[in-house]
Amino acid sequence: MTAVRLGESRVAPDLRLAIPATVAWAAAACGIAVPELLVPFTVGAWATTVLALGGWVLCSRTGHAVLTHRWRVIVAMLTLSCCAAAVVLSAAATHTDTRRPSAFLEAARAGRFVVATATTTQTVFASNRSFTATIVNTRIGAAQRVVRVPVRVFREAGQGEPSARNSTRSSAGIGATISLVGRLKATAAEDSTAFLFFTTRPPQVVRPPPAWLNWANQLRSSFRVTAATLPGDGGTLLPGLAIGDTSAVSTRLDDAMKASSLSHLTAVSGANCAVVVGLVMVGGAFAGLRRRSRIAVSIAVLIGFVLLVTPEPSVLRAAAMATLVLLCLSTGRPTQGVPVLSLAVLVLLVTDPWLSREYGFVLSVLATGGLLVLSGPLAAALARWLPRPIALVISVPLAAQLACQPVIILLNPTISSYGLLANILAGLAAPVATVLGLGSCLIVPWWPWLGLALAHLAWVPSAWIAAVATVMSGLPGNQLPWLAGIGGLLLLAALTILVLVLLLATGMTPRLRRTIFGTLVVLIVGHSGVVAGGALHTGLTRTGDWQYALCDIGQGDAVLIQSRGKIALIDTGPNPERLTRCLKSLGVDRIDLLILTHYDLDHVGGVAAVVGRVGETIIGPAAGADDNRISSRVRSGGSAVHLGAPGLSGTLGELRWRVLWPPNPLRGVAPGNPASVIVSFAGVGPCRSGCLSALFLGDLGEESQRRLLTLGVTAVDVVKVAHHGSADQSARLYAQLQARVGLIGVGIDNNYGHPNAKLLRILADSSTAVARTDRDGLVLVTSEPNGGIRLWRERQGLAKPSG
Repeated sequence: MTAVRLGESRVAPDLRLAIPATVAWAAAACGIAVPELLVPFTVGAWATTVLALGGWVLCSRTGHAVLTHRWRVIVAMLTLSCCAAAVVLSAAATHTDTRRPSAFLEAARAGRFVVATATTTQTVFASNRSFTATIVNTRIGAAQRVVRVPVRVFREAGQGEPSARNSTRSSAGIGATISLVGRLKATAAEDSTAFLFFTTRPPQVVRPPPAWLNWANQLRSSFRVTAATLPGDGGTLLPGLAIGDTSAVSTRLDDAMKASSLSHLTAVSGANCAVVVGLVMVGGAFAGLRRRSRIAVSIAVLIGFVLLVTPEPSVLRAAAMATLVLLCLSTGRPTQGVPVLSLAVLVLLVTDPWLSREYGFVLSVLATGGLLVLSGPLAAALARWLPRPIALVISVPLAAQLACQPVIILLNPTISSYGLLANILAGLAAPVATVLGLGSCLIVPWWPWLGLALAHLAWVPSAWIAAVATVMSGLPGNQLPWLAGIGGLLLLAALTILVLVLLLATGMTPRLRRTIFGTLVVLIVGHSGVVAGGALHTGLTRTGDWQYALCDIGQGDAVLIQSRGKIALIDTGPNPERLTRCLKSLGVDRIDLLILTHYDLDHVGGVAAVVGRVGETIIGPAAGADDNRISSRVRSGGSAVHLGAPGLSGTLGELRWRVLWPPNPLRGVAPGNPASVIVSFAGVGPCRSGCLSALFLGDLGEESQRRLLTLGVTAVDVVKVAHHGSADQSARLYAQLQARVGLIGVGIDNNYGHPNAKLLRILADSSTAVARTDRDGLVLVTSEPNGGIRLWRERQGLAKPSG
């Protein structure tokens, strides 16, 4: 029998500690999802640990006469794995009650108002739709409690949501103490944030961050201001490369970075920590410090670096590994990468078991593990055909991509065709931008001229990386479609393993190699057939005579109406590029009627895509000069602009549209969500092209919806659900509308809990079929000759009758 060996590295990686770490990780990921079973799981894990420990002691005492050395090692590994799982489950059981107090759960179920004091855990800009914080003190009813509950805070229905007039100012740094008033909504048990906090008034800063945190806030702020003076994408990307601050990165550039597999460069990780520690160690050596002194200084600087770049999951993983390596160096003991990574994972999971389900943490660990285990063997394998320096350059991004891609499929079911090439081109520029940018960040508050000079130098590699991302993402075929979900993950994982076996295995017979290659070909061809068949079916079933089109533009609204060759667009979404893609895919060049319901960024951010192509525009009430600038921009493109008010009406092909809201004058209705322009559409004439009636609710909240009811709204075929499916809805309004289809423009993993379970129940009670962009992609609504409605969903490709 022929032996098959993987890899050609001289020293095989030590995977012994990786097994307990993997078992503990799996236990944490499963345990936190079922909190009611955490205690039984923990007790069972400890009982199994005791039994395994007893077996190990028995094996050690009986010696080889009973069990071989291999079996004793297996029992020892089982014991250690059970112990690791038990420790992590114990930590999860301990933290569960503190992060999800029963009083909070009861308040969330009852919808009670909560007054809380919280500490911000991220920089809060005026443009943030939401931000994370930790509640440290709360009052529910008459009871005052000291707690530590992680929450995501966002503003409900017009309470200071981001708009074009306040998108750049910073409100609070990390560590600021803020007061909150609002309602809670419990998240899934496995979420890193325990509750969503919907404020009913703008959060107020009670106390600035403490000095030990504020120095980092001030450095980040100074560097953001400096980088903002640099031109183009290089300037907006530089803070992300240097300190992980992506607040200035545009949606267009962010999409390009993701499409070209370069988004990891803006996530501070092991490379950044290695650079920082390396510089300190070298500088300490030149200063004549002893090794232990250099290590102590390195750990202190590393802690400061983590505070500066903020403790994201990838940062925590990298910092934990660096600290463990430094501690080993202080004792003079040799280290290996995989055991250090495994121990870092265990330490972090004990500290926070909810990291086990954080995509950032998962991808960081997988990428590091791929580099440690695969980069050496891949370089040796590629060196058979390429010069070794080139093989080494290719092997690093290839190893990371092979390790991470199966999990990335769960986030985005596509494979970047040019990701490897993009990483090779950008790989050498990234550390230069990081070092120079970090130097600028540290120096600019004291010597602005020197900090600005370093920033200009760092701009060159930063602009190069941005250019690589933009060019690669724009090449034809840059995204290859892949099977979505767990099936896509398993298939890609199987293909990855087969490819690695073919590349790295030695000692295989030609027959076995042909078998593996044949299996690989069959899987690839089979998958290609499934994807091609799905695409063909989607194209064949897609209707061209749609009446309503819900564009997939992320978290925001953009809905097209078509009748007898005339086109209306209600809101433009948050991003011009995404709206342009939607318009192009539907063959829309000219907008006859544009309605901007209000001025939140997720409704008017894409207006640049249609300026100069609009005949008539209806706008909502402005709240300031910046709002007026948006209407002026549309007017400068040649559009007639009218203020939306009751009584305003017109025709679009065979549809008559009519503005129902807001009142004019507003009479107690504040500009923003409560004053969204509400428009109805109904058929007139013979309706040869179909006349489905519709009502578009903008971001109207429950109070304004109740007032709308008094205006005598009638049943419609289609309703554009208010505020992306938030909980702030009137059940009476939807019961009155009796819509057959409800359209919800909502982004994947939007952190708002949209669409809310309460809203979905309201629609179900009204027998309203739901179409939502986060799951369905582009949605087309078409009328049928028999009076029915046909829905076409991009991600299902099926024309389904409704009603």
